[in-house]
Amino acid sequence: MSLRKRGYSYGLILKQIKISKSTLSSWLKEVPFEPNEKVWERIKTGPLKSGRIKHNKRVKDIAQIKKEAKEELGVLNKKDLWMIGLGLYMGEGSKTHDIVRVINSDPKIIKLAIKWFKDCCGLKNENLTVMIHVYPDCDVKKCESYWRKVTKLSVENFRKTQVDLRKNKATKNRKKLPFGTAHISAVCKGNSNFGVKLHRRIMGWIESSLDQI
Repeated sequence: MSLRKRGYSYGLILKQIKISKSTLSSWLKEVPFEPNEKVWERIKTGPLKSGRIKHNKRVKDIAQIKKEAKEELGVLNKKDLWMIGLGLYMGEGSKTHDIVRVINSDPKIIKLAIKWFKDCCGLKNENLTVMIHVYPDCDVKKCESYWRKVTKLSVENFRKTQVDLRKNKATKNRKKLPFGTAHISAVCKGNSNFGVKLHRRIMGWIESSLDQI
């Protein structure tokens, strides 16, 4: 993202970061583009200018729609958070083996999961563990540092990072997940309400909400 903000084209960025152009486009679709001198020297044609104008118009349109959407939503209360977190758990949470766990690669989703666990399920930092799952092309140390900053949890909350070395594993997520995925799990630490009981309670919330639709 820093390269794009400094005016580099997709072509120049791709020479430094080995990912697909479609992935890069997805990452940078909301970042305004103003070519730097190096880019202007390489390409001084109409298509570049036209592409820049279209891109920046799209960025402006997206920002306006998001602004209107934020106003429509308003301020969330605790019940709103409860239901949003429950929806998150329906999609990304563990439903089997009585394990309370959310897995995701999006830092904002992980932050939401932690807040939901604390504010709506009553967990404390000591009741949370983090296990990072990465691919061989990931820098393990950088990934661990990244998720510690995201979760704001201490080193003691982290389990051993798992590197996926399976040779028959699909490679489609490699390079798309530079920091891997974070697995946020609940542990009871002597409080039975935060173990199997919590999982069954969450399943009860889900069942009750779906029965009312």
